[in-house]
Amino acid sequence: MKLPKKVTIKEVGPRDGLQNEPQQVGTENKAAWINRLSESGLSYIEVTSFVHPKWIPQLADAADVLSSIKRKPGITYAALVPNRQGLKRALESNVDEVSVFMSASEAHNKNNINKTIAETLPVLQEVVSEAKAAGKTVRGYLSTVIACPYEGAVPPEQVKKVAAQLFNMGIDELSLGETIGVAVPTEVERLLEVLLPEFAADRLAMHFHDTRGTALANISKSLEMGITTFDSALGGLGGCPYAKGASGNAATEDLLYMLDAMGIETGVRMEGLIEAGELMESILGKPLNSRQMDIYRRVEKE
Repeated sequence: MKLPKKVTIKEVGPRDGLQNEPQQVGTENKAAWINRLSESGLSYIEVTSFVHPKWIPQLADAADVLSSIKRKPGITYAALVPNRQGLKRALESNVDEVSVFMSASEAHNKNNINKTIAETLPVLQEVVSEAKAAGKTVRGYLSTVIACPYEGAVPPEQVKKVAAQLFNMGIDELSLGETIGVAVPTEVERLLEVLLPEFAADRLAMHFHDTRGTALANISKSLEMGITTFDSALGGLGGCPYAKGASGNAATEDLLYMLDAMGIETGVRMEGLIEAGELMESILGKPLNSRQMDIYRRVEKE
């Protein structure tokens, strides 16, 4: 297996992780957690989302969170932005990077954004153009790249078509979201075989959910095919409000263990992640759902 020497881990826990938590987390606790994550060696943290508060009440304090954190040099603090109104708030909060989002499947896009794919594209084009004019980098998220909870399997050619439209808008990077966590490595291979001839590997990231325990296996296949950027959430937090049954993201600390053991450089410290995990466990009042946190509780504390 040919492996990269270095991989970038993009921490999405404060946004994609917390958005599905039923327990409200206060602004002060969010900021404290993000500050702890900033000390772990991560170079990218997705802090929040500027969607309308009625859709995701957990992230209604987006501007307050961004104004409360201690920004560390060398770290990109990003936020998800759905439209021009959200972008205005994000720019006022001096976000480092803007992320736009849509789905590869029509049904999930309608449930998630309340628009068809065709209706969504012009809205995102406005956001991308204005964000770039403001000097910000822009990341795209494309959900349901393997399967949709409403439509079933999503053809790789459909993913390629929507990905091309996003890149044509001017996004800098595209994160491919396996939203419901049903994929296996052979499906990931088929998808990337279609996408990599069209898009450079260093402009793609993979975003796996671990519903059926296959996230790390899918990351390993992606590594083998040349992908070097991966999204994850500390403690395996997360899920999708519009994908029933989808569990959390690949856990950052589990991903780090695998990459460290494979000799792949990340710059992230396991001790720092464990400390951030302990803080979030105390905030939520429950254990985080990752293997490394479980091992730490059972073995390291003895």
